[in-house]
Order: sequence, then C-alpha cells, then structure tokens
Amino acid sequence: MSTRNRTDVDYHRLLELRTGLRRFQYWSEESAREAGLTPSQHDLLLAVKGHPDRRGPSIGDLAAYLMLRHHSTVGLVDRAEAAGLVIRQGDAEDLRVVRIRLTPKGTRALERLTDAHSEELRRLSALRGKSLWEDLEAE
Repeated sequence: MSTRNRTDVDYHRLLELRTGLRRFQYWSEESAREAGLTPSQHDLLLAVKGHPDRRGPSIGDLAAYLMLRHHSTVGLVDRAEAAGLVIRQGDAEDLRVVRIRLTPKGTRALERLTDAHSEELRRLSALRGKSLWEDLEAE
C-alpha cells in the first residue's frame, strides 16, 4: 500500500478517469444494442475473436475473460449460438474441451462494432489530447 500523500488533483484525475470509463461503457452497451446484440454478446464475440489460440477459446477461457461463472458462460454461449453468432467445435486434441468460434454473422457484427469503438476511442483521445492510459502510466 502506498504511503504517498494524495492531493485533490490525484482525486480529480481518478474521478475523471472513472467517469470517462463509465461513459465509454455506457456508449459501448448502447452501440451493441443498436447493432442488435446484447452488451454481453458483444463482450463474448470480442473474447472469442481476441483469444490468441487459433482453435478458439474454451468455455473456461471465456469465463475468465468475462469474469463469469462457468454455467453463466455456457448460457451466454447457448444464446449466442441460437442467434447464429458462434458455433461450438470439439477440440481435436482433447475431446473433453469444446472450442467456441465466430460464425460469419458474428464476425460481421463484431467488425462493425469494433470499427465504431475504434473511432470513439480516437475521438475521446483527441478531446483529451492524450491516451486514456497516460494518466495511469504517470503513477
């Protein structure tokens, strides 16, 4: 734990950052809804696409990314599969593992949302004149 004396500026910077994150999260959730997805589905698609293993993430991987319990992740994948956004595939090396992959529909939805999110992050950075992470790196 830091013994550094905090100033009003420290608290103001933290408030600005946390408020900005909340606003971005709200904007992101609304963008997902406008694209016909739930915010959780958007998070799921991003976790699938962003997973470094080309075979796709397992349910356990997704649960860790999304900070959900295993059974909640299974339900989310069930609903996304029913919507045509993802498919399940058995792992060729370990038959106990099921991998999750994006469908073309899921890929298109994620690409549209990622384009919008990238643009919004560029806009926010331009307004602030610096990266959102610079405040954190200054500590």
